[in-house]
Amino acid sequence: MYPQLLIDLEKLNQNLETLSRLAKEGDCSLMIVTKSFCADTRIVDEILEHDAVEYLADSRIRNIASYADRAHIAGKETVLLRLPMVSEVEEVVRFADLSLNSEIETIRLLDREATRQNKTHKVLLMIDLGDLREGLFFRDEEAIMAVCDEILKMRHIRLFGIGTNLTCYGAIIPKSDNLEQLVRLTKRIQSRFSTTMTMVSGGNSSSVYLIPKKQLPRGINNLRLGEAFILGNETAYTSRIPGTHNDAVLLRAQIIECKEKPSLPIGEVGVDAFGEVPHYEDKGVITRAILAVGKQDTDPGGLTPLDAETEILGGSSDHLLVHVKSGTYRIGDTMDFRVDYGAFLKLFTSPYVARTYR
Repeated sequence: MYPQLLIDLEKLNQNLETLSRLAKEGDCSLMIVTKSFCADTRIVDEILEHDAVEYLADSRIRNIASYADRAHIAGKETVLLRLPMVSEVEEVVRFADLSLNSEIETIRLLDREATRQNKTHKVLLMIDLGDLREGLFFRDEEAIMAVCDEILKMRHIRLFGIGTNLTCYGAIIPKSDNLEQLVRLTKRIQSRFSTTMTMVSGGNSSSVYLIPKKQLPRGINNLRLGEAFILGNETAYTSRIPGTHNDAVLLRAQIIECKEKPSLPIGEVGVDAFGEVPHYEDKGVITRAILAVGKQDTDPGGLTPLDAETEILGGSSDHLLVHVKSGTYRIGDTMDFRVDYGAFLKLFTSPYVARTYR
């Protein structure tokens, strides 16, 4: 069945080995994020077998629920990355050992639900270091201390540590100076309340590049890695991590038309199906192939053909159009593509894309 994702489990294991060595070098626990591949069972099972992975994390509690029991049997803890919705508090306490939080009202609800379930739920208090996504703003230290004070008085919530998120919204790059602020704040919380912060989570795949440079501040002891695992990228400067593969997952799509046509559409140009005005370059008559995959399934701009003599022209909701510059392609032939993170997310989310493993 096409389109399909070709998933190389051996290459993903090699990526995991590389990240494990990096985490050890940085004195960090390893949290692997499962959201980009929608907690695919085969991939999750590979992660669960890896001793270096201590935590599995996702932004969707539904994904965590699909593997929570297996994770606990394997000795791993489960983590909800996105701040909990009020409507999912019961499931968060039931399936996640730890959740990232910034709103005291939500934490109160988690405490009430954890009391009802007779459980202790761990909380990682998020600190906004300037990226302006989630978290208590780092400059308002008294507000942070007030929240910590209330959490520490709760009977069924454990303040497990603090964390931050960078690059995902404001594109602020993790540096030793901004992450050092997280370490200093940790020390002040511990001193003020005579407590211990077990986890100081210094971000996601954008923080990985600091480890080989010996610039990850001492005291940062956890990283949450998703794209680094699945695509082998550090996301601060979009560089490949040495020793990883960026082709562990490929898209394969089938050709449904292949004809010579003009490169310029004929007639008055309006907007396309997505309300955008397209622009075209006149290359004369070219060989154009149409593949049965489109914007409903992926982001055409995030695909790179493995055939270097093929150029992506664009796509509609159901079609991908490519310029075939050389070679002979026929109806029923397939083409393979590397994918970037955006294309990857959509492909795994689409119910119309099959998955094969090797």
